[in-house]
Amino acid sequence: MSMVLPAHPARTGHGATPPTDAEATDPMVLDRSIGDFLRRARSLSDGQIEQILQHQRKRGIRFGEAAVALKLATPDEVLWALSQQFHYPYALDHAREFNEELVVAIEPFGQQAEVFREIRSQLMMGVLAPEQRRSALAIVSCDPGDGKSFFAANMAIAFSQLGGRTLVIDADMRTPRQHELFRVPNEAGLSNVLSNRSDSNLMYRVPELPSLYVLPVGTVPPNPLELLQRPAFGLLMQELMGKFDHIVVDTPAASSGADARVIASRCGAALLLGRRGRTRMRAIEPLLHALQGVTRVAGVTMNDY
Repeated sequence: MSMVLPAHPARTGHGATPPTDAEATDPMVLDRSIGDFLRRARSLSDGQIEQILQHQRKRGIRFGEAAVALKLATPDEVLWALSQQFHYPYALDHAREFNEELVVAIEPFGQQAEVFREIRSQLMMGVLAPEQRRSALAIVSCDPGDGKSFFAANMAIAFSQLGGRTLVIDADMRTPRQHELFRVPNEAGLSNVLSNRSDSNLMYRVPELPSLYVLPVGTVPPNPLELLQRPAFGLLMQELMGKFDHIVVDTPAASSGADARVIASRCGAALLLGRRGRTRMRAIEPLLHALQGVTRVAGVTMNDY
């Protein structure tokens, strides 16, 4: 599998308000019309809704198109309303100020999101197929700056949009970033669990993406490789695989040490990531062979973010 992610396009602001947790699980709410969602998003009056309906009938167009034509809604707000109708998580900017790198959450109908969905489909027909041994997916690359954190975060969001419980684990205990991308606390996390310094639930639910959870690194330890090689990490991964439908694991660069290979061996599956115009085959080939000796490798994909 080899795919190239397109460059990130510019974004515009949004103005709608996402549903509350209670609404997100209420089928009566989710079966509401697009007009009901737009009414809430823009605080539209009955008169404005009727104005949209009249324009829709007169022009023979969709309700959302009519609302946009009358400047009573933006195209992004219409997309958000449609996503609520079809039970598709869509996080709007002003609702939580998502990091701009989380493109699958911010622009779920954009070109980049489609690439992630295509990769998701290939994974679910390959190393993560139901008939295969249950595995988490480690995202591995040769060097820092290849885009592993970006890729892992968006891959996890893409899996969460299937509706199953999804966890993204930041196992990069050298240069962690997932807590920054998802804006969750990082006082405690994976390192604290592996060093027996915490037994509390350190996973954070992403409110606007109700199926997605984040396990940050926590305290950056002086001995990350030793922590990962302890039996506790393998036992933790086995436990989590029994609780989540999908798990994506962010790893340190392979050039930083053996961490990524150890993590991949405990996950059961790995995807090797390169960076277009930067990663060379002479670096990928030995890493690919090393991974194939310890885990199932889904393939190599190229990042151009």
